[in-house]
Amino acid sequence: MNTVQPIRDSEVLQDIKDYLKDSNARNYIMFLIGINTGLRISDILRLRIRDVTGSHISIREKKTGKQKRILINSELKRELQPYIEGKPLNEYLIKSREGINRPITREMAYKIIRSIGDEFGLSELGCHTLRKTFGYIFYNDTTDKDIGMLMDFFNHASPKITLRYIGMEQDTMDMALKRHRA
Repeated sequence: MNTVQPIRDSEVLQDIKDYLKDSNARNYIMFLIGINTGLRISDILRLRIRDVTGSHISIREKKTGKQKRILINSELKRELQPYIEGKPLNEYLIKSREGINRPITREMAYKIIRSIGDEFGLSELGCHTLRKTFGYIFYNDTTDKDIGMLMDFFNHASPKITLRYIGMEQDTMDMALKRHRA
């Protein structure tokens, strides 16, 4: 299994958001939820309209069985409003075009994310890219680099695991190699 990377470049991230917003509202919302909440793709695909109408997303994680409550930030709230307007509360948020009220499959989500990678020349993208991007941005945006909070959020056992997961360990190695002279 190949390791996927977070999207580290804020300009590329904004370009992807602009591209998706113009091309496919459903895929745009899926992407935004991933990078703004850090939820796993399996949990994103289970969300219904009713789950995103308040100030928080409350969900029992599929993988861990743990209850999680996540604030819907202002950017996500602003973009969700027109997308969910007029839709029934029991409708899946990331709805498939096949069947009646079914979410897209994890495989389809992977294809969508891979096609984004192809469009933007990013080869190491996959379903975990959205979650890793959330972590990468969260870690770099907190003034005290609060790895403990991110560790708790991801249910990781150690800071080292979290730093490796969000790509910071790789960034540190890359910087050291750039400075290294043989």
